[in-house]
Amino acid sequence: MNQTPDNLTSRREFIKSTGKIAAASALAGVAIPHVHAAESNTIQVALIGCGGRGTGAAANALDVKSVPVKLVAMADIFEDRLNGSYDAVKRHSAGQVDVPQDRRFIGFDAYKKAMDCLKPGDIAIFTTPLAFRWVHFTYAIQKRLNVFMEKPLTADGPTSRRMLNLAEEATAKKLKVGVGLMSRHSRALQELYQRIQDGEIGDLILLRGYRMHGPVGSAFSEKWPGKPSELLWQIQRFHSFLWASGGCFSDFYIHHIDHLCWMKNAWPIKAQAVGGRHYRGNAVDQNFDNYSVEYTFADGAKMYMDGRCITGCNAIYSSYAHGSKGMAIVSKANDCGLPSSTYKGQNPDRANQLWVSKVSRDEQDPYLNEWNDLIDAIRNDKPYNEARRGVEASLVTSMGRKAAHTGQEIAYEEMLNSQEEYAPGIEKLTMDSPPPLKSDSDGRYPIPLPGTLKHEEYKA
Repeated sequence: MNQTPDNLTSRREFIKSTGKIAAASALAGVAIPHVHAAESNTIQVALIGCGGRGTGAAANALDVKSVPVKLVAMADIFEDRLNGSYDAVKRHSAGQVDVPQDRRFIGFDAYKKAMDCLKPGDIAIFTTPLAFRWVHFTYAIQKRLNVFMEKPLTADGPTSRRMLNLAEEATAKKLKVGVGLMSRHSRALQELYQRIQDGEIGDLILLRGYRMHGPVGSAFSEKWPGKPSELLWQIQRFHSFLWASGGCFSDFYIHHIDHLCWMKNAWPIKAQAVGGRHYRGNAVDQNFDNYSVEYTFADGAKMYMDGRCITGCNAIYSSYAHGSKGMAIVSKANDCGLPSSTYKGQNPDRANQLWVSKVSRDEQDPYLNEWNDLIDAIRNDKPYNEARRGVEASLVTSMGRKAAHTGQEIAYEEMLNSQEEYAPGIEKLTMDSPPPLKSDSDGRYPIPLPGTLKHEEYKA
């Protein structure tokens, strides 16, 4: 968990190389005065959540060349994670890191102290588990800070509604908000989107996304070992718990769901799904090993998202769009891998190829692109708020997950208006708090029971 690479060229590379440190965190602190940069045009950044995603996001922010950017505060609930993140970012961008010991905060209230180090117009980075997103976003808006926050943003209806309201408030205050759905900043996908809207492959009738590989991240957990506290352990193992991450479905599959809906230029209105757990004798997490969700759009078009985390099975990690005149490879590999391409007919044969993306070297990294786009909006005061779209993508992802976990058809409006909140009172947590989800006497947690629990994903 303390591994820190020398090369942080992208968040994805950093996450892959750090393993368990990629579990993002919730945060911490002690009050200090505002920090004012020497250069009047320097943008100051505070990192809240110092796992792999946070460390990678901070490195990407510091890679922006158009204006000076400086990291001035960090917060987490795990001191070793914060220190490891600090060391990694310092190696990556030594001259842009100014985070002395008194601006490194540990605890659940440190997000406030880290943001208190900034001035209006600076940027707060949120890379904690999603349960804390609305809490941190609320304070950032109060402080008139711009925000970059990792996906997903929500896992349930109540927090989705809360975040939609906060998104409107941020827009009203002219704050700039970026969300880590980096596919939208892939120059190849941007061109593919325009080609699809211009009718190059006809009317879209089918979209397909696949993320199928072995177990990754913290999605599969055995019993709590007794330390750290059960709350802190659940945060470390956030992929295992719906309250913290929306589970592996929300955290792993949102990228394909988001960029395929973008190609369709619509969100689906309902979902039905299947999924299950296999050979899981000692597992206590809340995830299924495989999911297959059928989404339906208002015009009747379909989107399928298939996910699997089982060792030894066929691996597929790509996405596709099918139209009435042809088809497209949206992501050739991974979440938004180059190149994208279009074809006559439904077979992606070279002879049928209409177009293949070509992206200049300096714009091939969508993680850096999203930071360049956010900084540009801040510096030139352009309207820029991805929060609503991030919530909608999270909501559609949760809709598919809930359809699998309950065995029922779930409508978009039903998911949005659900009263089931997975981590009520999250803003009041302390180091001594019990976790939002409690284990039974055997150390196991409630799991989805499709068909038995028809209206809720699990019974606490």
